[in-house]
Amino acid sequence: MPQLGESVTEGTVSKWLVSIGDTIKKYEPVCEVTTDKVTAEVPSSFNGTILEIVAEEGETIPVGGLICYILSEDAGSTLKAPAPDSVQQTEHSSHLAIPMDDKQRYSPAVLRLAQEHNVDLSTINGTGNGGRITRKDILHAVTIKQQTVAPAVPEPSNIPFSKPIVNEKKKRTGETHIEKELQQYKEDQRVPITAIRKAIARRMVTSKHEAPHAWFTIECDVTNLVRYRNQVKDEFKQKENMNLTYLPFFIKSVVESLKEFPILNSQWTDEEIIIKKAINISIAVATDRALFVPVIKDADHKSIFGLGKEVDKMAKKTRDGKLTVEDMSGGTFTVNNTGSFGSVLSNPIINHPQAAILSIEAIVKRPVVINDMIAIRDMMNICLSFDHRIIDGLVSGRFLRAVKNKIEAYGSETTIY
Repeated sequence: MPQLGESVTEGTVSKWLVSIGDTIKKYEPVCEVTTDKVTAEVPSSFNGTILEIVAEEGETIPVGGLICYILSEDAGSTLKAPAPDSVQQTEHSSHLAIPMDDKQRYSPAVLRLAQEHNVDLSTINGTGNGGRITRKDILHAVTIKQQTVAPAVPEPSNIPFSKPIVNEKKKRTGETHIEKELQQYKEDQRVPITAIRKAIARRMVTSKHEAPHAWFTIECDVTNLVRYRNQVKDEFKQKENMNLTYLPFFIKSVVESLKEFPILNSQWTDEEIIIKKAINISIAVATDRALFVPVIKDADHKSIFGLGKEVDKMAKKTRDGKLTVEDMSGGTFTVNNTGSFGSVLSNPIINHPQAAILSIEAIVKRPVVINDMIAIRDMMNICLSFDHRIIDGLVSGRFLRAVKNKIEAYGSETTIY
């Protein structure tokens, strides 16, 4: 298992791209690995033949751990050919089956599963390569064990109800509330924690424990921006073949404000505060599996169009699972578009080790008093979470006001390119 990032300590084999007996060239991918940052392909280090696949799909292996054996072409020329008995063929496969050593090897996933279900591995005949015991073998043994051993029925005193409650209708069908509850317990779903979810949990806990969070929320009148975007979005779509969203406008406002208040583009260490020269904006992109935070590098050098193009590219790479370690690293400030979910107020957690994160909320029409008259305007809240060790309320308030002024200044004179 290679090192796929500075802080990555393990990876989960999500998909094998080769089979036993396949010939592979140097740099060709052998498998896909999911880490707490990205999904990446693992390339072969030399030309050779796949001898044995050690790590099963779904198995998590530490960096440096063994995932497969490859016989290199150089080594193969000096080895004797295997005896006919050691190579097994099936009518459906021509892959090599490599005999196991006398001492059986078990993967961490198999050992863990056997311990959880109190299964004696010595009593199981493995169906994997060379008689290797797989997770499926363990689950099959557990199923047989459950079928042969009658399930224990809990004593009434152990059931978390003082007295069964039976109504007449359910009494006729023989079903009680207790039976229904017990059936519900059996149907509880256990969801394994993925490497990505572990990483999110670890970072969120670290951020909340280390950084004393403080928040500022302010509302913006984005009526002029809404009108301007509605005027140009169709022409922009036809010309650039991409949607013109509000997010690039907001990122541009944040970037220009960070130039005025660089302390928000910083990190805390025990010895010093590091103010970052580069302005790299992390953007939160949600998928069905998890939340990813790709980075737009040198955002201060890009126009609204350039920022929009980067947002569109990163969103597509996230949905397609094509993000690289480089795409996810180097962020100095995070912009979170919670408004896409309809949220109007949120208190985001800082993306450690950054100093602050800004949430952009949903645009909604509200009655607003202007010059002692009530008008219907497009309004939006923006919320800043900041590390109070680095940033004080005065600076954060001025920064948020600068962002607000820039957002409200968008209109017919705005230049996208």
